[in-house]
Amino acid sequence: MLYIIAFLLTLNMVFGYEKVYVIQRENSCVAVIDRFELKREICSLGNLNHAVLKFDPFYKNSAYVISRDGYFSKIDTKEDKLLKKVKTGKSGIGFTILKNHIAIAHYEPREVVILEKNLDQKIRINTDSRNVGIKTDGRYVVFSLMDKDQIWILDSKEDFRVSKKFYEVGKMPFDALLKDRAYIVGFFRESSLGILNLENFLYKKQKLKEIKEGIPLKIPHFGTWGIYGTKAYIPAVGDNKIHIIDLQNFSYRGFIEVLGFPVFVTVSPIGNFLVVNYSGEKEDYISVITIKENRVLKHLKAGERVMHFRFSKDGQRLYLSSYFDNKLKIFNTASWEVIKEIDVPFPSGVFIKK
Repeated sequence: MLYIIAFLLTLNMVFGYEKVYVIQRENSCVAVIDRFELKREICSLGNLNHAVLKFDPFYKNSAYVISRDGYFSKIDTKEDKLLKKVKTGKSGIGFTILKNHIAIAHYEPREVVILEKNLDQKIRINTDSRNVGIKTDGRYVVFSLMDKDQIWILDSKEDFRVSKKFYEVGKMPFDALLKDRAYIVGFFRESSLGILNLENFLYKKQKLKEIKEGIPLKIPHFGTWGIYGTKAYIPAVGDNKIHIIDLQNFSYRGFIEVLGFPVFVTVSPIGNFLVVNYSGEKEDYISVITIKENRVLKHLKAGERVMHFRFSKDGQRLYLSSYFDNKLKIFNTASWEVIKEIDVPFPSGVFIKK
């Protein structure tokens, strides 16, 4: 009995318990991983290519999923069931959560849609552009107009009216990051950063001369750049580099050469590692990089097409979706060995309930 208790205590210490939600890209479902087992699937969520799941920071047991074909779903994360699904457009691309509302950006129709938390529609804002990089600081909803090179601000305290517009912000804004009170835009057609200060509404564009022109400086879906402290680690789409930017003064701090063309960069919450995956020939690999020395520690063949990954809350594990293996793999970040594999059909985005 003592051996069993000791084993269970060790297992708990090694694994911990956290609930993980995995997008199943081909079958319109989200897999619910609880205590390191596939417990159930939440289905009928729409086309989940590039789908995003977010947990509501204001309501403990609510999460939302946006599908690529315009469906928006509310999930109860206590019972792990679908509460409601609405169709807000033909092509949804991103959303942000306010205390009492949700703001959704679309490619088609060319609108931003505001929903109540029960998913009833409140207002639609026509932009005549594909809309990306939608964020909120609590009061303002900020987003970029991909086809107009603009940034718009909606004021939630004034019934989401368009309170400000910024023109000619850069060539094809593609996505954005909200860091403190700075809305930071990445562009698809130039190597610059756009920085909008939400304190004084001043905008500036900073050219990053050290980054090769023509390499898209953008933030991928599923999250942000890899960020630790004041440093941002940016995957150079189409180049074998991770660029490092200081977010205090937006200066260039160098690069890390990697194995192939990077897609996602994820930073451990305890700040010891960052992990990157790749597109193309190296899509089966991840690279582990030490943050202290900005040095590649190792390259790992982690699965058949690595789609996405996230660190556990304590940084002791990495959850990784291997698409053609149909598995969620769990790595021990002390040894970088696989300690658990869970069968999940068509796994893509990985999201951990906080």
